[in-house]
Amino acid sequence: MSLLSRLCRPLAAAAASRPAVWRRLLATSAVRPAKFYDSPDEAVRDIPSGSRLLVGGFGLCGIPETLIAALLRSESRDFTVVSNNAGVDNFGLGLLLQERRIRRMISSYVGENGEFERQYLSGELEVELTPQGTLAERLRAGGAGVPAFFTPTAYGTLVHEGGAPIRYSEDGKVAEQSAPREERVFNGRHYILEEAITGDFALVKAWKADRAGNLIFRKTARNFNPAMCRAGRVTIAEVEEVVDIGEIPPEHVHIPSVYVQRVVSGGKYEKRVERLTLRRPRTASATSLTPAAQMRERIIRRAALEFKDGMYANLGIGMPMLASNLIPAGMTVHLQSENGVLGLGPFPEEGKQDPDLINAGKETVTVLPGASYFGSDDSFAMIRGGHIDLTILGGMQVSRYGDLANWMIPGKMVKGMGGAMDLVAAPGTKVVVTMEHVAKGGAHKILNECSLPLTGKNCVDMIITDLCVFLVDPEEGLTLSELAEGATVQQIIENTGCEFRVADDLKPMGQVEVADAE
Repeated sequence: MSLLSRLCRPLAAAAASRPAVWRRLLATSAVRPAKFYDSPDEAVRDIPSGSRLLVGGFGLCGIPETLIAALLRSESRDFTVVSNNAGVDNFGLGLLLQERRIRRMISSYVGENGEFERQYLSGELEVELTPQGTLAERLRAGGAGVPAFFTPTAYGTLVHEGGAPIRYSEDGKVAEQSAPREERVFNGRHYILEEAITGDFALVKAWKADRAGNLIFRKTARNFNPAMCRAGRVTIAEVEEVVDIGEIPPEHVHIPSVYVQRVVSGGKYEKRVERLTLRRPRTASATSLTPAAQMRERIIRRAALEFKDGMYANLGIGMPMLASNLIPAGMTVHLQSENGVLGLGPFPEEGKQDPDLINAGKETVTVLPGASYFGSDDSFAMIRGGHIDLTILGGMQVSRYGDLANWMIPGKMVKGMGGAMDLVAAPGTKVVVTMEHVAKGGAHKILNECSLPLTGKNCVDMIITDLCVFLVDPEEGLTLSELAEGATVQQIIENTGCEFRVADDLKPMGQVEVADAE
């Protein structure tokens, strides 16, 4: 008889003569070590149709690719999948979408997955879009036994007020929409109530597991995986390597074995890179750039003036991230990315890219000395807690009083809000929007009121366009503070869809000099 059996035998005998609650206590108190499987097919064999699956990963980084492939070989379908996004058309969760195995997605980002967007807009797929930080916190709360929590994220948006499309009909009308959230005021700030998320099965990708079932993750492949582990009733972890007990020091364990029920060694991983981005030399000359590129360069070089030595900053996809190339030499700016890294460095040189190290735009990156990695729930704790000094992000529309819209055009284009709703709701964080002054065709993007669904209310502090810089006050409105070279106040009036004030000390639009940047 094993030592464990001898220890449990008296407790079992006592339970036989006790009420049912005692027997349940014994059942839940028993040691349940993780079971190790020889193949992913065996590990997912009992996942039934209709299950709610929590699937780790961010883009294609840290996804449980062999477990997803095993599900494709099974007969199960009609899943509700909770995941930040759904991979790409031909890899990751995108493969389950192609096979029509997913009934509903609970995600923050549709991104560049064309099939995801197509199925959603055509009524073939139900989609519950949730801010990225709220998604991470709903999972963290679910794993911690907290049924709900209040958050400032998404106050005043469709997430709060209800009406976000969950399912479209075949004729493009909204057939099912989100319900409104309860709201409360704490210390003068508005918050909305969000419910926790748990799942029947969590499918996660880790770097190593020891024979006890403890897990560690590699670089930004951690992302949503730890939160998924904790929130799953049965957590199945695929790992690159299984090591003996003791080879992972206790202080290095990211997820303790209590959260892990099954482990399978995935063997060789493809580890696709969604956006291979390499370092390229910059030039101080803009004469070879197209007019559109010169316009973007002007915006980027003005945005870079917002960096201050020692600050912590988060940069959005596209033009905002390019501003990081223009941090002046000798200045230290700690760049945070919501997928779980603090201390981003430049893009890698060719041949030195790492598929386990990406930014929030799914681009390959490097890190600087002193950098750190963490899970998505910790990342948004930094953001929501007001620990980030500056965020720069793009916009589709900005209102006179600083409302921002940048995540969907109903019935036409849905990219998802990602982490933007969390970033603009953070207390004490300066929010700078970079965008072209007018849309294609000349439509105004700066308006009295946004006509598109909001990302945040009264959240924008500054707008930088190709024509000018506006300072934004949530009560006083816009003040024109800088003019781009060649632009006139009359031109700004004609291309702006609301009234604004002109600063008494109106200045030329500032620009970081490329030669001064690192």
